[in-house]
Amino acid sequence: MSDSDDQGAAWRVPPSAYLARRPPAYGIPAPPRSLYLTMKDGCRLAVDIYLPTAPASAAAGPRCPTICIFTPYYRRFKVKAGATGVEPSPNVCKYRDTFVPRGYALVVVDVRGTGASFGTRDSFRSPREREDYREIADWIVAQPWSDGRIGATGVSYLGAACDFLASTGHPAVKAIAPLFAVWDTYSDHYYPGGILLNQLAETYDQLMVGLDHDRREILRQFAYYADPNLEGPHPVDEDPDGTSCRAAVAEHVGNFHMPDFITEFRFKEQPLPYDETFSSSSFSPYHYMSGIKPDVAIYSVSGWMDGAGYANGAISRHLTLPNPNRYLLLGPWDHGARVNVSPWRNRVDPEFVVLAEVLRFFDEHLAGMETGLRAEAPIHYFTMHDETWRAADAWPPIEAAETRFFLSTDGELSRAGGAAGSDVYKTDFGFGTGEHTRYERIAGIDNRDYYTDWQGRDAALLRYTSAPLDADVEMTGHAVAEFWLASSEADGAVHVYLSEIEAAGRERYVTEGVLRALHRKDAVDTPHHRTSWPTHSYTREDAAPLVPGRPERLRIALLPVSWSFRKGSRIRVAIAGADSDHYVQVPHGRPPILTLHHGGTMPSHVALPLRVKKQ
Repeated sequence: MSDSDDQGAAWRVPPSAYLARRPPAYGIPAPPRSLYLTMKDGCRLAVDIYLPTAPASAAAGPRCPTICIFTPYYRRFKVKAGATGVEPSPNVCKYRDTFVPRGYALVVVDVRGTGASFGTRDSFRSPREREDYREIADWIVAQPWSDGRIGATGVSYLGAACDFLASTGHPAVKAIAPLFAVWDTYSDHYYPGGILLNQLAETYDQLMVGLDHDRREILRQFAYYADPNLEGPHPVDEDPDGTSCRAAVAEHVGNFHMPDFITEFRFKEQPLPYDETFSSSSFSPYHYMSGIKPDVAIYSVSGWMDGAGYANGAISRHLTLPNPNRYLLLGPWDHGARVNVSPWRNRVDPEFVVLAEVLRFFDEHLAGMETGLRAEAPIHYFTMHDETWRAADAWPPIEAAETRFFLSTDGELSRAGGAAGSDVYKTDFGFGTGEHTRYERIAGIDNRDYYTDWQGRDAALLRYTSAPLDADVEMTGHAVAEFWLASSEADGAVHVYLSEIEAAGRERYVTEGVLRALHRKDAVDTPHHRTSWPTHSYTREDAAPLVPGRPERLRIALLPVSWSFRKGSRIRVAIAGADSDHYVQVPHGRPPILTLHHGGTMPSHVALPLRVKKQ
């Protein structure tokens, strides 16, 4: 089936229909104007400016609102001489081609320490970058083509940069659309459940070395940059022979390296040993949310297979910010909506055009047009297997109700708790979830199929399976596992996988969750980080080693999803102590023996946000 916005009746005006009403009215300059902007500390940043041009002429269009893109992934490549048909801006072209012909200026910046910009990166989304954004906004509103209104969008790093821009409190910033972007870099990205994604750190570092150092032999290993006609960052107009660009790249050798950097933050919000003002919060959007003015409109977008927690980030941003004009879109997508991840898809590439919805949002809240967006529901989400879009006024959707399935003897999931018992699982540090998972895309790996090799992969894990369902049910939101667990060690990892076993025996991965036992203490929401699911602080102050052999309660929120289970299918929960393909060992070199208690006074269970579907 398709993820097209005509699946269901969730919109009064579907995004594709809105886009059809907004044909291009201007041309796109080729190439853009480019220049260096000098920041107050002397660092020079490379900037491309695309201005809408009047049809069939080179004359400038009217004064217009500006959309900003802040990227560490090259604003534009230099293309090999003589090459034809090569897109020099593979990370930017979709924004250029959507917004500029419809009357927006587009300003694209190589953030400091990247591309053709000078400086070094001292952090992943450095606070220094945030101050650069404020200066760039000042420059934009002073230009003769600017109408004084600024927005921002972008995927992943670029999306979180939108939050950073808005958090400067600059009065010109009126609307941001963070796409597939974290709210908390610690728990949404590198330390889900408090456990480091070590393979992500290594692969991301390879990518950034390839980009920042202009190591093209490394970049060729990534599908996004495999075209041999792409020859490093494009110099700005004032640097025709590339002398300044080469000097900038030489400075990038001083950039941080992710595996070294991210392991400095074993606990959330713990300061660096050499800078007590800098912690994981320093490169997380939530830390700066109080700077976002209430009149800024926000559109958060993510997908059900968006890495290790990006969907949590989108939902938490939506729940946390008090701004009245905010929207949430959750689709059947991986990171960046490059793939439709539904097992029932009819094509790999999504048919839903995310930027059509973002265009409508900017038209309404940045350009001041009447688009009908305010009459739409603020939340839209896609239910897989039903293959339909739904609308909601709040998250989680109000029609979803919690249904508990209790773990019991003989590997059963029962609707009622049983007699006291326990099961033992010896952690296998060799177990992994493979190479077709939710984790590859966030490392820049071009994964096209998701969990197609899941059948039987969990056979050696601790598993509990329900009786066949007596009706079709929809699960939307966060499933929550509550386990009473003892370990032979003072720590351990608990990975929880939720699957549907169809009547014919086909096993389908639905979602998963993870928690390091050290971080089992429940946390309460803060004004900067609100959720609708159990969370943990991941701080050193709340960390508590286990007493070997003593059962403790762990609550683990699985990643959100909207999934339709069919009548006759069974629900399965599988539990592991490791995922060697993506996470570090916990504890290192000491595979724990886990004892899972259930029934009696320790009723381990999973709570699923289910509703029975109308027949």
